[in-house]
Amino acid sequence: MTRATAPLVLAAHGSADPGFHAVITTLASTVASARPDLEVRIGYLEHGPPDLTDVAGPGTVIVPVLLTNGYHAHIDIPSRAPGATIAPAIGPDRRLARVLADRLHEAGWDGRRSVAVVGAGSADEAALDDVRRVAHDLTLLTGAAARAVFAGSGQPALPTVTDEAVVPYLIGPGRYATLVASVRAPVLATPLRAHPMLAEIVLDRYDRALTRRHRNAADLAVADT
Repeated sequence: MTRATAPLVLAAHGSADPGFHAVITTLASTVASARPDLEVRIGYLEHGPPDLTDVAGPGTVIVPVLLTNGYHAHIDIPSRAPGATIAPAIGPDRRLARVLADRLHEAGWDGRRSVAVVGAGSADEAALDDVRRVAHDLTLLTGAAARAVFAGSGQPALPTVTDEAVVPYLIGPGRYATLVASVRAPVLATPLRAHPMLAEIVLDRYDRALTRRHRNAADLAVADT
């Protein structure tokens, strides 16, 4: 395990719904409890404070609490945090299929009915593919057919859901979660929320990013000699 030598910043999109902030705060607390030597901060891209630019100074390690690698992960966060080390977003990740399965079982899913995994959507086809990948991971994990559906931009759209179990591929409450909650479905799960697996993924992303930074610094030092 890499020793914590830099603050970890959880970069979250944010929401006007206070329940979203509660999810991120709980996730930060779980991460801090698992790694007491680590300073954990929260920075929002929207609906702060705190705004990401105020907490992600040079030397920090940013872990995007995002479920796809779209605009925010590739462009928005780097532009707001020059000098910071930026880890990959927490999603997609095979472990998130376990979180989706847990949320489905909590909602009464019997493991046999097919599943619609509902992402927020994006104009970036690669971000849509990230949701499709997680739906595929859920199929591999459970044996039940799962497909990606999108509440915003992207096809297939949310209205195509009929008799499937529905699980939001979303972090917490907000506009898209409200849309998903309005769907009539035989099983309707909650968003991922601060599932313990998310904290595990966050710390893995942090450790790998910090190791990469140390390795790059060592390579530069050798090159200068």
